[in-house]
Amino acid sequence: MLALFLFYMLHLFDLSLQLSGFPMKEARIEMKQIVAISETDYQNHIEEKRNEIVQFHLKNNASYRAFVSQNTNDEKTMTWDALPIMTKKEFQKPLVDRLSRGYTLKNVYVNKTSGSSGDPFIFAKDKYCHALAWSNIINRFAWFGIDFNTSFQARFYGIPLDFMGNKKERIKDILKNSYRFSIFDLSDAILEKVLVQFQRKKFDYINGYTSSIVLFAKYLQKKNLVLTTICPTLKCCVVTSEMLFEEDKILMEKQFGVPIINEYGASELDLIAFENPDGEWQVNSETLFVEILDEQNKVVPYGTEGRIVITSLYNKAHPFIRYDIGDVGILDEKSSFKKPILKKLIGRTNDVALLPSGKKSPGLTFYYVTKSIIEDDGNVKEFVIKQTKIDTFEIEYVSQNELTESQIQTIKKAIETYLENGLHFTFSRKEKLERSKSGKLKQFVSMME
Repeated sequence: MLALFLFYMLHLFDLSLQLSGFPMKEARIEMKQIVAISETDYQNHIEEKRNEIVQFHLKNNASYRAFVSQNTNDEKTMTWDALPIMTKKEFQKPLVDRLSRGYTLKNVYVNKTSGSSGDPFIFAKDKYCHALAWSNIINRFAWFGIDFNTSFQARFYGIPLDFMGNKKERIKDILKNSYRFSIFDLSDAILEKVLVQFQRKKFDYINGYTSSIVLFAKYLQKKNLVLTTICPTLKCCVVTSEMLFEEDKILMEKQFGVPIINEYGASELDLIAFENPDGEWQVNSETLFVEILDEQNKVVPYGTEGRIVITSLYNKAHPFIRYDIGDVGILDEKSSFKKPILKKLIGRTNDVALLPSGKKSPGLTFYYVTKSIIEDDGNVKEFVIKQTKIDTFEIEYVSQNELTESQIQTIKKAIETYLENGLHFTFSRKEKLERSKSGKLKQFVSMME
């Protein structure tokens, strides 16, 4: 009896998924089979899976069938490239109207997107699809010696503040073998308490929102402390959900003393890309098919920037077929069907600043330029840029000391150099920056209609 109890305790994560109805054993077997497919056979495999999922939804999903019919001339002779592009607006209707035949709200996994793109919606996955997603995530983390059943996670995430929501997430954390640090207040006093927990607990890895973990690294830098000196069990740090800048990655590697791994995913889909041990941002080709398209919906050559469009190859409950996720990126020239490499994630398609000259510039351009100057002396902890008018921007920042007039002029001059003249800026020092309900920090926000 004791041996059985210990077995379950050591496999608590797997057990929690299995008890929730996710067929993890079957999913793990299929995942091994997918991974074993050779490079030469992989393109045929992907094309077969694409065709299977399209035909399934055309036959079993009235919503998708109607969408295709409305946007194509002849679905019977249609090629893959002629399939219409799905966007979030296609999902702005009740979930029950989007489910495939044989699936109900009672036999699927249901969740809601974060809404960071401005278009939140409820979605569904069939339970086998969700189990495959977890199998893939488990494989990726195993690259760095992380086992979800036994490795202890330091989790930097938001958490519901209402009593029931809070308790529910705390229970999930126990099942996931993690200890959660709430990220809604990351003042020095709170970060000191975080540091104490790293002294007391044997964490194996850090996982969470990029901006929050960067703040912790800056706090360690100020204290001239490397985290592994007080928490030697730490193996790696996985950041997600927000942009990771190279300067921040270097800082975290120095202050944590472990590899920093960049993760890119979407709750409605799966893990999209995960940095491998060779430092490549390897795209998930096991459960997804990722394309980069131009404005005419044509596939661009490897190495060329375009919109990221993704197909979920296994989700039979709900179609995500050639789904424009709203991000812009580049696949590396050395990509293949089996091993696509994400060379660069540029940002969201709706994070664009329209300037007085008519020029359109990615909002992150402002952030990149400003970041290189504003954080030079370590005074500024974090900042966001808001466009309020076509020529007017507000920069909100958290710092020990207020920016000097000289620093402000340097920032303005740099932005004029990289963008254009005649832009107006106001600078506002804050105690802390406003985050979304989930705790994410959006670096650039356009408030124009």
